[in-house]
Amino acid sequence: MDRITEIWGARTPHARDTPWPERVDLQLADGLAESDVDSWVQSACVLCSNGCGCDIAVKDGRVVGVRGRAADVVNRGRLGPKGLFGSWQAHRTDRLTTPLIRRGGRLVETDWDTAMAEVVRRSQELLRESGPLSHGFYTSGQLFLEEYYTLGVIGKAGVGTPHMDGNTRLCTATAAAALKETFGSDGQPACYADVEACDALFLFGHNMAETQTVLWSRVLDRLEGPDRPLLVAVDPRRTKVAEAADVHLAPLPGTNLAFMNGLLRELVEHGWVDRDYVSAHTIGFDDLVATVEPYTPEHVAEICRVSPADLRRAAEIFGTSRRVLSTVLQGFYQSHQATAAACQVNNLHLLRGLIGEPGCGVLQMNGQPTAQNTRECGADGDLPGFRNWDNPAHVEELANLWNVDPLTIPHWAPPTHAMQIWRYAEQGSIRFLWISATNPAVSLPELSRIRSILSSDDLFVVAQDAFRTETTELADVVLPAAMWGEKQGTFTNASRVVHLSEQAVLPPGQARSDLDIFLDYAHRMGFRDRDGNPLITWKDPEGAFDAWRECSRGRPCDYTSLSYAELRGGSGIPWPHGQERLYTDNVFPTAAEECEDYGHDLLTGAGVTPEQYRAARPDGRAFLKALEHTPPPESPSAEYPFLCTTGRTAYHFHTRTKTGRSKPLRDAAPEPWVELSAADAAGLGVEEGDVVRVESARGGVEVPVRTGRCRDGVVFLPFHYGYWDSGSGEHDRAANELTLTEWDPVSKQPLFKISAVRITRKD
Repeated sequence: MDRITEIWGARTPHARDTPWPERVDLQLADGLAESDVDSWVQSACVLCSNGCGCDIAVKDGRVVGVRGRAADVVNRGRLGPKGLFGSWQAHRTDRLTTPLIRRGGRLVETDWDTAMAEVVRRSQELLRESGPLSHGFYTSGQLFLEEYYTLGVIGKAGVGTPHMDGNTRLCTATAAAALKETFGSDGQPACYADVEACDALFLFGHNMAETQTVLWSRVLDRLEGPDRPLLVAVDPRRTKVAEAADVHLAPLPGTNLAFMNGLLRELVEHGWVDRDYVSAHTIGFDDLVATVEPYTPEHVAEICRVSPADLRRAAEIFGTSRRVLSTVLQGFYQSHQATAAACQVNNLHLLRGLIGEPGCGVLQMNGQPTAQNTRECGADGDLPGFRNWDNPAHVEELANLWNVDPLTIPHWAPPTHAMQIWRYAEQGSIRFLWISATNPAVSLPELSRIRSILSSDDLFVVAQDAFRTETTELADVVLPAAMWGEKQGTFTNASRVVHLSEQAVLPPGQARSDLDIFLDYAHRMGFRDRDGNPLITWKDPEGAFDAWRECSRGRPCDYTSLSYAELRGGSGIPWPHGQERLYTDNVFPTAAEECEDYGHDLLTGAGVTPEQYRAARPDGRAFLKALEHTPPPESPSAEYPFLCTTGRTAYHFHTRTKTGRSKPLRDAAPEPWVELSAADAAGLGVEEGDVVRVESARGGVEVPVRTGRCRDGVVFLPFHYGYWDSGSGEHDRAANELTLTEWDPVSKQPLFKISAVRITRKD
């Protein structure tokens, strides 16, 4: 089977409440058979948030392929196109193998001592001159847990800066925010196995068929089984998910909250509410009912331009199905009122008491394979172990663990989110910015602004990557990093399953693991605890993992039952303590002494004070938070008559740093495009393949047309494409030339899904 064309592979249909059958996928370099492989090394795929268990094929000291792990609970042996063709082929291409340093305006090769000496010199100089607020760290969803935790300790207890976040702010911040607002802490209530048990499946803004191809294979196997679940898709495009759905609703981008309020109103109106459960396990029901009351199906139809009958049918499916599983992703997270809309998905499940049982629950999905670890370990700014920055007892716990003065740990204000970090760099207060394993010169909104910030003479930029990218070309020092398969570590997927990835081969040239780079920086900086001993005592990945286990002890994300020995062989294991689902006892971590966050006003983002939170007396109950719909910050106009939304293709990941170096994936999707409805294409006088200019108030791209999948008035651009491999070097390919610098008030996630644009044909 051609797995480029047949993205989801062969079907293995099965009935509800039966195990997902095994199907082992394999891809080797041309001419090799399984018997030719010297060794198979345990790992898991890092090219989407699914976290599929796999083995790396090694021959003659080189990675030559990959094979799914049949025993793994996540994928039962399956791999998607990115895992099969993009996870290992990039090892063979144009790697960074030597540190680079800027001299005379050009990046030139240097040695590690020279590169790190320059990094440390500038870091120490700025700490003396301006203090820790001069430093910012911007990381990824691609590193390992051990690396994130080490970085978190460096930033919080070594440098002492609150300015630490990552590109996970772009994809997963709303998932974390919605879970905290409703349940008191991060961590997915449901698990992937709930696909096997559900009677109905709702996908809210989640194009699972392209973003998590193996998870969609799992859904397809249920859909083709003898007692298929009902499927409801909420997406402004007619995706493969929408084509398979029993009900497809396509609300206009920016109107998700109005749509969700309409669903909730229908549940209340028809009595599809478990009143006993709501009374015992939630607070805020009366306010929720009052808030959603105006959102009749007809009123929602006016705002969202959806069919009232379809809204009623979707609500009936949710309200009457015995077991419902919901997933949420970027269609909600990267849009207007993101946290509020995602919280309403939680509310749907709480109204019916569908939490903690097989087939029942919510997956507020991640966009990257190790995004969960940034949140757990504190590399996104939050305190490690899902601790509350506004709770002095939690800060004291960390201070004792690290043996530092509590005042060293920044907790006088909320952690600085990524969009604010870039603003501080633009203003000149952040003058040292360390970027690891990500490419913000393509992935952030309003790219002309980002290029200007990175090019500033007043900003010292360290870029740590396995390849040269649009971002490394603007850095002052470039550090060559090892990739997956070239280092050891663990990572956790969106379903809380922890995998161990062993080192299969040596990194090329002088490339080092990200952990080794961070440890080297900490050593050269001389970071010490309050007794004068080294702040960071571990020297290898397993030592870092053991240190993290202690940090997580007693917290919701407790890893203490896990070890490298436990994770070797067989399947990945979920935290805490192998528990598939959270909240099986209907007790939520909302007690003031336990919760990760005291919550926010969903409209303004203003924080709830500890005193206000305690006065609400949640005491283990979940919050039913509600909000009225407001108009988005940008809407179509006479000058810019279309709404542009961005997203992914099954063949690429993030900015194509890895997948763009795989020939099969590059050939499958070599160039960006714009997708229009057939009616909009006809109105513009363009046909499939015609080149058009798509332009917002901030910039434009020139791309060929595809027709047929968008609703009228909405256009779609894939965001993966930058300029490094375009040949021209012109800024005419990246979707983020168009997007605006606005973000959700609670999660601070940028609004990539609502840019007003115009389209003109290029002759």
